[in-house]
This record gives sequence, C-alpha cells and structure tokens, in this order.
Amino acid sequence: MSESAYPPFAVLLVDDEPGWLRTMSLSLERSLGLTNLLTCEDPREVMGLLERNEIGLVLLDLTMPHLPGEELLRRIVEAHPEVSVIVVSGLNQLETAVRCMQAGAFDYFVKTSEEDRIVKGVGRAIRMQELQRENREIRRRFLDDALEHPEAFDRIVTADARMHAVFRYVEAVSRSRQPVLVTGESGTGKELIARAVHEVSGRTGELVPVNVAGLDDTVFADTLFGHVRGAFTGAAEARAGMVERAGEGTLFLDEIGDLSPASQVKLLRLLQEGEYYPLGSDRPRWMRARVVVATHQDLAARQAAGTFRADLYYRLRAHHVHLPPLRERRGDIPLLLEHFLGEAARELGKKKPTPPKQLAGLLASYAFPGNVRELRAMAFDAVGAHQGRVLSMEAFRRAIGEAEVAHEGDRRGEPPASPFAALERIPTLDEADELLVQEALRRAGGNQSLAARLLGITPSALSKRLKARREAEGQREG
Repeated sequence: MSESAYPPFAVLLVDDEPGWLRTMSLSLERSLGLTNLLTCEDPREVMGLLERNEIGLVLLDLTMPHLPGEELLRRIVEAHPEVSVIVVSGLNQLETAVRCMQAGAFDYFVKTSEEDRIVKGVGRAIRMQELQRENREIRRRFLDDALEHPEAFDRIVTADARMHAVFRYVEAVSRSRQPVLVTGESGTGKELIARAVHEVSGRTGELVPVNVAGLDDTVFADTLFGHVRGAFTGAAEARAGMVERAGEGTLFLDEIGDLSPASQVKLLRLLQEGEYYPLGSDRPRWMRARVVVATHQDLAARQAAGTFRADLYYRLRAHHVHLPPLRERRGDIPLLLEHFLGEAARELGKKKPTPPKQLAGLLASYAFPGNVRELRAMAFDAVGAHQGRVLSMEAFRRAIGEAEVAHEGDRRGEPPASPFAALERIPTLDEADELLVQEALRRAGGNQSLAARLLGITPSALSKRLKARREAEGQREG
C-alpha cells in the first residue's frame, strides 16, 4: 500500500490456527506497515471485540469450531454493516465463494493462494474503508457550516462563501492519507491552504515545502530522497532528503506541473509504493509523510496534451482544492486591503493610513492578474511612500497602469478575439453568410466540394448559393 501512515481503525484476524494468525500478522505489518492488528482464535468472541474496538476490517476463516464462518459473516454484516469482511478459507469451492460474496463479503481468498494476493486484497479493502469514511466526513462537514479548527485558516483573510466551502472541505479531508492537489492562479494562496491541511491533520511532524520548478531529474531525486556518502562526485557526507525530513508530517511540493517526465515517474512510484531509495543506496526507505502538491497550471489539459502522466494526475487529485482568483471574490478586496495596510504599517514602523473612498472603486474595477499577492505588494508600496494621514492613490494607479501596459504587451501580436474585430460595424446576417462562404473558398483554394465540407453543407447547396449570388450581382449591374 502506497501510504505508510496507519489507518484510523484496527484490522481483526479471526482463525483457529495460531500459526496462520502469526504469519499473516507479520506479512501485513511488513508489507503494509500495519501495527493496529487484533487476532482472535475463538469466533464466539468476535462480536464482543467489534463492540469494544474501532475495527474497520475483518479477515475471517470459514472452518472453525463453535461457530461456522458463514454464520459469523452474516452476523457481522447485519450488526456492523460499516465493517468490511474478507473471507480467507481453506475451501477452494466456487459455490462457497459465491454465497459469501452474496452475504456481503468484500472479497474471498483461498489460503493456499499466494500470500501477496491476500495482502493486496487487504490493502484494497483498507483504501475503500478510508474513502467511505472520508465521504461521510465530507457530507457531515458540508451540512454543518461551522469550522472545527478556524485557527488553521486565520492567515487567509476572506468573507467569501466559496472560500469558506474550501475550508470545510479541507477540514473534511485533512486526516486522509491520500494526496491533496491544490490548484489556482499564482498569488491565490495555495501554500496557505497547504499549511492549513497540515495543521488540521494533527500530524506530529513538520510541514516541509519544496518548490520543484526548474529541478532536473537528478536534483529532484537528490532533493527528495537524499544520498549516501560517495553517491556521486562531491558527496563527501550522506544527506537526508526532504521525504525523510518531513517524517510523520507533510511534504508540500509546489509547482508540480513543471516536473520533468522522468521525475514524474519517480513521484508516481513514491506515491504508489511508499518506498524510495536515496541516491547511491540499494536499501529502500519508507515514506511516512502525507503529500500535498500545488500548481497554477491546468494539469487536466497537460495530461490531455501528453506532457503530464495520466496515472500521476489521477493519483494526485484524490482530493482536489481549487482556489478562485481575486477577481471572482471582489468582496474580499476591502478586507484584504485593510489587513495588508495594517501589516505594512507594523513592518515599516508607521501609523496605519486611512484609504480614500475612491480607492475601493479603483481596485474593484481592476482584474488583479497577480491576485492576492499583487494587492499585498500594492499596499506595501503605498504605505512605504505614504507621508500624510490619508493614503495616496498614486501608488495604486501607477501599479495598475504598469500592469495593464505589461498585459497589453503580452497580448501584442495575438489575433483579435473576435473575427469581426477589424470591422467598423457588426455585419448583417446576409453579410456574415457571405463572409463565411468567401473564407471557406479561400481556405479550400477555390475547391467548392472542400469548401462545402468546411461549411457543413452539401456541394449542391453551396453551388446554389454561389449561383444565386452571381444572378443577384448581374441584376445589380444591369
């Protein structure tokens, strides 16, 4: 199983063979990192164990004294439908397997099967349990508007309903072991959300941020996984990577959309297997940290274009948080302005200035391509130049003017957004129809059959249009 943190529930193994219980317990601990394991040799004690412990999964033998396994399966399903049951039996009988699955078993394995198949089945069942619990938690959080950990979001200044919905979602998925993908334009606060995920998760380790933009594959591997002494020229001492430094905390990978294809493979393996190799080492180490990634790029579009691995994309977006740009939450602009003016005044040792009333209208009409980060920079620049009691609008006008000039420069050379942008007026329907026919003929090099296909009509229909146009022109000339 790819995630190394333990599930928030116990796994119960039920079998009257002590040797099998010991062997399977060791396999699950070694392969999946499970330590919250309970064993039971007497099936009559199982229902009591389920009442007294938080158990999410039961591995159940069918052939035991005192109480048949199929009868115990029926009782578990009826009394504890939220618990998954995997039947592990010495009977290789199709009819028995079908009956167990119909009775509500999650899966059925024969003891003589390869042990690895049983372990993988347990991993699937645990992931399914976790997803079901996360879905229940998400529904509960969205039915209750109140945040349980509002302090985790104190650094994010907002009164926007969509942002508060993001906060509730973060609380709902923060204790999950699955990765979290945070998307949004530059300057929207993706790192603040990553920190909130970490704080609400209750993890004992630290948040370790890594900006992976511009890292080639070797540097990426060395940064994340570290190296042993002598791994390469200049490696005089061993160095722990960021995965090890994160420990039981959170590993935050920013600008994940810029990863090279080779680095994408390494990250996918880390997420899938939960193991990694420091450079120069042939001994695997296990990741214990939760992974949060962020990007301003459209990963779905990059995945469709073939520049970002589809399997990694779907692995990363197990939980997805998208932050709206500032232009879509304009009601937050006055709140953010007040906050940043106070922050700037404290840092610069000045008295907080009073913004003029006209400033709100100026900022509300601006698109803020740099989002919250851009507004913060404007406020600090204005306070730095401020000398009177009322804040001057000049710094804001200058910043907005420079940004708009830069934006126009970026757009120079681009085709007009509208096909009629070069026309002095909007054409009539007949004129637009004529323009379309002329353009289709131009693109088709005069070939009427090809032009008709471009227009989505039959060649005969196009021929009739051209004939009617020639006749109309002849009448006008006559």
